[in-house]
Amino acid sequence: MYRLLICLLLISCSKKSDTIPVTPVPPVTPPVVKTAAKLMTLPSGWKFSVNLSNGFPDAVEAYEFDSLVQGAKVKAFAVAFNPKNSAIEFKPVLSATAKKPSDFYAQEQGVVYACINGGFFGGNQSYSLVKYNNSVLAANIKSVSRTYNGLSTPYYPTRAAFGINTAGDPSVAWIYHVGTGNDKVFQYPLPSANLVGTQPKQQPDENFPAGGTEWQVSSAIGGSPMLLKAGTNSITDKEELIDINNTTSRPRSAIGATTGGLVLLLAIEGDNPSGGYPGINLADLAKMLKDLGCRDAINLDGGGSTGFIVNNRQTVRPGDNGVERIVPTVVVIKKK
Repeated sequence: MYRLLICLLLISCSKKSDTIPVTPVPPVTPPVVKTAAKLMTLPSGWKFSVNLSNGFPDAVEAYEFDSLVQGAKVKAFAVAFNPKNSAIEFKPVLSATAKKPSDFYAQEQGVVYACINGGFFGGNQSYSLVKYNNSVLAANIKSVSRTYNGLSTPYYPTRAAFGINTAGDPSVAWIYHVGTGNDKVFQYPLPSANLVGTQPKQQPDENFPAGGTEWQVSSAIGGSPMLLKAGTNSITDKEELIDINNTTSRPRSAIGATTGGLVLLLAIEGDNPSGGYPGINLADLAKMLKDLGCRDAINLDGGGSTGFIVNNRQTVRPGDNGVERIVPTVVVIKKK
């Protein structure tokens, strides 16, 4: 009898263990890898970069170009992002000590998507506007010396800048810092009509040049010259007194905004004889930006200063014999 009871108990336990429910393990869904551009339609010669865009959110994409322009080989890289996406941050950065763009990228906290060199400088001093979260960190240069009647004479240029307001709307403008200090930035519908060899125009203020208004942007980067304004080629290098290798083939950096409101960072490789990439001039740079859909765009510092880090990768070969030049300012695109 006891043996029978023990056998029945063992059979019962065995049946219970056989019927214990097993929680199914959901299948692992691999991350979706984008293989084509979704933010914009790319013109001929451009292609979506799967490697550079790997891991980017939908609001950020990278592109590459390696083709002929005016019969010469041109290599270029671009990053587009949607400035109205609240998870993406447009961050102009000023450093007290000049650094390589790759160092800016590596030392920036958080998730960084791209970093491009900023505007013009001398030593550790920025000559171009740097504004971040409504604070002016560096001013556009207010006066430059040029020869007039055989004498070194001060001129007051209204140079180009690119900015984004709190609503995520991008814009470009010819600007000048009005009044005492640098916080009051005025924009003008046209640049002050300075030309080397002619009498300098008066120092800009709230009434000159005509039609000026306070520029309502929260973050901005300065450069020079203007390349595109309201869909029109507007290379105002003469008026902005920034005639530096503008008609020769050099490395280039630029920032612009498309008709659809995207922001585009662009870098052109140059000064690379062994690779066969001499760079391009400002006119071809403006055309390339327009072909990419830009309505407004400005030139940033170029030549050996051009540096563009995307997804922790160096894109263009630096123009200083392959060595990155140290710069005091960059623009960082990152996760907010």
